[in-house]
Amino acid sequence: MAKETKNKVIAIFEGNQIRRHWDEEKELWYFAVVDVIKALTSSDNPQVYWRVLKKRLIDEGSDETVTKCNGLKMIAQDGKMRLTDVADTEVMLRLIQSIPSPNAEPFKLWLARVGYERLEETADPELAVNRALKTYLQKGYSPKWVNQRLKSIENILFM
Repeated sequence: MAKETKNKVIAIFEGNQIRRHWDEEKELWYFAVVDVIKALTSSDNPQVYWRVLKKRLIDEGSDETVTKCNGLKMIAQDGKMRLTDVADTEVMLRLIQSIPSPNAEPFKLWLARVGYERLEETADPELAVNRALKTYLQKGYSPKWVNQRLKSIENILFM
């Protein structure tokens, strides 16, 4: 299976540009927090929104989430490299849960559904196997390839 290329530094979400950076050492994407906030809130000033959200999270005792947002130089709208807060996917999903905006609701519903599904898979691991099978087929892999892949995973698990 081909490894996803990591050279795209801009992602588009509903017409909004989201700056991102691939950390090869950690093998993680980092996303510009203010870009995600702008996309989900339609705020005219996402920097102020982020500053208020940070304060609220700290006041609520969620300061660990805020401290995991590190500064990284990214290209700003004026073309210059500027320091901006970034978060990896896990932290970004946590921040999205804290954004009180109707635009963030689909993400929150998706997170709740995925969380529920993983809890169900803990109780019945066959559900996880079926999900993997379905996902591979939806991605266009042949049933023969999927069968071989699942068997190779099984062999790794029981070595």
